[in-house]
Amino acid sequence: MSAEEQPQEEQRSLYRRHRPRTFDEVVGQEPVVRTLRNAVAQGKVHHAYLFVGSRGTGKTSMAKILAACLNCERGPTIEPCGQCESCVSIARASSLDVIEMDAASNNSVDDIRDLRESVAYAPVSGRRKVYILDEAHMLSTAAWNAFLKTLEEPPPNTVFVLATTEANKVPATVVDRCHRFDFQRPTVEQIASVVRRAAQAESIEIPPAAVAALARSATGSFRDALGTLEQLVTYSGREIALADVLAVLGVADSRLLEETVDAVAAGEARRALQAMEECARQGRDAGSFATDLEVRARDLLVVQTLGELPEELSLTPEADAALSAQAARIDHGVVVRLLELLGEAMEAVRAGADARTRLELALVKAARPEVDGSLRALLMRIERLERGWSAAPAAATATAEDPVEEGGASAAPVATMPAAQSPAESTEAPPPHGDPVADAMPAVVPEPPGSAAEPQAAARDLESMLSVWPAVIDLVRRDHAMLGAVIEAARPVAVDGEDLTLAFASTAQFLKKKAEVRANREAVGEALQAVTGGGWRLSYELRDEPAGQEESQAGEDSEEEWVRRFMEQFDAEEIPGEWDEGPDSPRRGAGAEQPVTSNEEGA
Repeated sequence: MSAEEQPQEEQRSLYRRHRPRTFDEVVGQEPVVRTLRNAVAQGKVHHAYLFVGSRGTGKTSMAKILAACLNCERGPTIEPCGQCESCVSIARASSLDVIEMDAASNNSVDDIRDLRESVAYAPVSGRRKVYILDEAHMLSTAAWNAFLKTLEEPPPNTVFVLATTEANKVPATVVDRCHRFDFQRPTVEQIASVVRRAAQAESIEIPPAAVAALARSATGSFRDALGTLEQLVTYSGREIALADVLAVLGVADSRLLEETVDAVAAGEARRALQAMEECARQGRDAGSFATDLEVRARDLLVVQTLGELPEELSLTPEADAALSAQAARIDHGVVVRLLELLGEAMEAVRAGADARTRLELALVKAARPEVDGSLRALLMRIERLERGWSAAPAAATATAEDPVEEGGASAAPVATMPAAQSPAESTEAPPPHGDPVADAMPAVVPEPPGSAAEPQAAARDLESMLSVWPAVIDLVRRDHAMLGAVIEAARPVAVDGEDLTLAFASTAQFLKKKAEVRANREAVGEALQAVTGGGWRLSYELRDEPAGQEESQAGEDSEEEWVRRFMEQFDAEEIPGEWDEGPDSPRRGAGAEQPVTSNEEGA
């Protein structure tokens, strides 16, 4: 049988054949259904409605149901028969009393003038003329102005339904004249129920796991779900398997996604890139792989947060068990950081960057925080160091007590550095990656928990603060080069609980004033918190005798010498201006404008 000989109903797309025809068939929009049902039953139908919601949520279908309720031969009724001439013509989009208009392609003033002329005519066969204006936000400003008066005072027996996905683009003067309904995005289970209903009506065999995968891929759109179901019928016939759904949707193999996340959690960037390479060999696009990986990370985040696998994430018993097991063995912070990096990568791709390059960069940064210079990566590295503290006592005990096995490699006992020994006096080799935090940390094996040498206690004494102070300076210098040069001339001199006192040389009053600026004080405080893991209250003072040779030199430098050194280092020049420190600034002369370097203003 040729396509021309097939019944007209069978030639229509699947989502059009299975539009809801009555209020009872609508899924997921109970508030809208209840209000419109009561309006029809009580004879209080408004002359203008504004339907707002994302694509595929049923806005146009709801408008047609309303039109059928008003024009059914048995009506007005809340249950149109679906068999009379009026109901059939509305379902087939051939009714002369229900006019659908696409505002995206009919958005000019002339189009609105034509509409205003047709509004003046009475209904042809029904009781009401219903105008459905789809994508209403696409109308031009002039078109809205021409339409406003007709929308406010339409002829009798006329109803306007404006459907839009972007209500913020509809003028407020139009919204005020309409009854607004917000259509909610349906859940995965609601979409799955519609898919099952359509599959049963079309005699399509599809297992629950395939229905769940299809419903999740629809991202809140009934139309997308039914459109994909129709595509699957063309691909595999009326018996659809989960593998067919994954193939048509282009979803990456769940095994590859699990392997990629495991590699990131283990810090193995090479293994993560190899998993991505295998996905590319299978013909998957890097952008879609990033999307699938983001979905996987999001699922892990949800399971970790809820402590259980929600029903909407369920696919098959095997897939559910694998997801739950991975969520249990992977650190929560790794998942959050991976999601953030993937979001940044996808944003760069939307801006025109290469998808594969950005995804590879995100995976490397997630697996190896030491290659990422951001504060967020530094916090991740500190977290890993803290986890290492808890494992170190057991390792130290095992090293000291276990005898050397015959024929095996001997392990030298780990010597604990005396508390008074500074990092500079240690003979330990520096870390291989040149980590400023690790460089500044003393190579001390912590004592068992509860002792005075716990990391939390050690971070609150002057000696420990002196050991990590170079790391604080490096961290500040990354984002604030001038401020880093300023605080490099300071040194910790007193620690009292959360109070930290930093001292400058007595002749460096200019530097002390710059450090006390509120923004600079906050930047130093954030760096201290990142390195030490705790908050601090900062205070600055001047001292006559610096502690070291470098500080002595800094103290001997005059104010003008510091300005000259800053200008040479940052290629700055002096411009007329005023300091932020106030009228008591040491550089402010009476009644004279003071020179300030352009780069100093950003410190």
